[in-house]
Amino acid sequence: MLAVLVLGVAGVGAWIYGELNGNIHAADVDGRIGGDRPTNLSPGSRNILVVGSDSRAGGNAAYGKGLETMQSDTLMVLHVAADREWATVVSLPRDSWVPIPACERGDGSVSAPHRFKINESFAIGGSGGDVATAAACTIKTVERNTGLRIDHFVSVDFRGFKGMVNALGGIEVCPETAIRDKKARLDLEAGCQTVKDEDALGYVRTRYSVGDGSDLGRIGRQQEFLEALAAKAQQTLTSPADLYGFLDSATSSLTTDRALAGIKPLAALATEVKGIPADRLTFLTVPNYAREADVPSDRANVVWQYPQAADLFDALARDRETDKEKLAAASANPVHARSVTVRVLNGTGTAGRAAEVAEELRALGYTVTGTGNAPAPAERTAVRHPAGLEDHARVLTSRLDGVAAEPAASEGGRTLTLVVGADYPGTV
Repeated sequence: MLAVLVLGVAGVGAWIYGELNGNIHAADVDGRIGGDRPTNLSPGSRNILVVGSDSRAGGNAAYGKGLETMQSDTLMVLHVAADREWATVVSLPRDSWVPIPACERGDGSVSAPHRFKINESFAIGGSGGDVATAAACTIKTVERNTGLRIDHFVSVDFRGFKGMVNALGGIEVCPETAIRDKKARLDLEAGCQTVKDEDALGYVRTRYSVGDGSDLGRIGRQQEFLEALAAKAQQTLTSPADLYGFLDSATSSLTTDRALAGIKPLAALATEVKGIPADRLTFLTVPNYAREADVPSDRANVVWQYPQAADLFDALARDRETDKEKLAAASANPVHARSVTVRVLNGTGTAGRAAEVAEELRALGYTVTGTGNAPAPAERTAVRHPAGLEDHARVLTSRLDGVAAEPAASEGGRTLTLVVGADYPGTV
């Protein structure tokens, strides 16, 4: 769709350019994120955080009331390679159970660090209706959990999404079964049909009335829909009237960071990426599994699957393309955190440190068998594993930045040993 902007703006008058440029809202997020951010490991590449906002403010009020904060319905990271030869879109399920760092709220207060659904970060920052603070908290949370340095932020709301679909005359979808969803205002028969306006919005928002009712199923439908929308935009927007309607809806629905706020910077980005072939634009969902596998009482959320999630984000941070099929194969048989048993030993000399770390691990679902003191002080943290438990060790070390695994000189057994050293980095 950004490529369409490049083609379209070149053919419109100066007054239309000014009008479209003025539609885009700018959010000053840079000064709100703070200084403790990931290092940029691949200069020249770009990571763009995309949020589908289901705020009920203004023209979106028709979609429901009672929400006291801004909400995020969809969360994706677009990585554009430094050589502009490929790009990857990673969807982050809104029900992902993750650490959320301290964030500034809309009233100027600061939230306490805690663990919750990832989409709560947008609500915390947006408690006063300010997109900038909502975006800043979301960026901090995504950076904290992925290790990716986010360069830009884009938010798209309900009305703009509908307008873009309508300007294209609708998008064809092919549900295998009928969909009846009062919450999403959707009533569709089975089979291929063209949807627009409320039906298009309902189709990408519906969740509980389709398949297994999970957010993961909705993500798949959203990815397919966006791919179809982008393809149709490139094929059909040939008349000035249709093009203007599409661009007007697209730009009026956008809120971006200041550096990206405007036709000119968006067009510059589009110029860089418009040549990426379709087969090298990859849509992924971060590997995950139901949190119920680690915490039986939680049937509502998912946790990211390690080490596969860590490997994916490390590859993107280093600007390495991910093979979707290989990632799926590596993620086929997850090692649940609960199945990893670990003993925590304190090598720092600070009383109670092993107990603190043990609580961190239990919060992540790991099975902690006990704590104690290391036989000698340890400068470096290490994970020691019996033979045959290399995969369990990787599940643990992938949550501990920079910590290495090493074979244990023992008779075997099924328990890892975490020696907490002076450099203990904390868990992801």
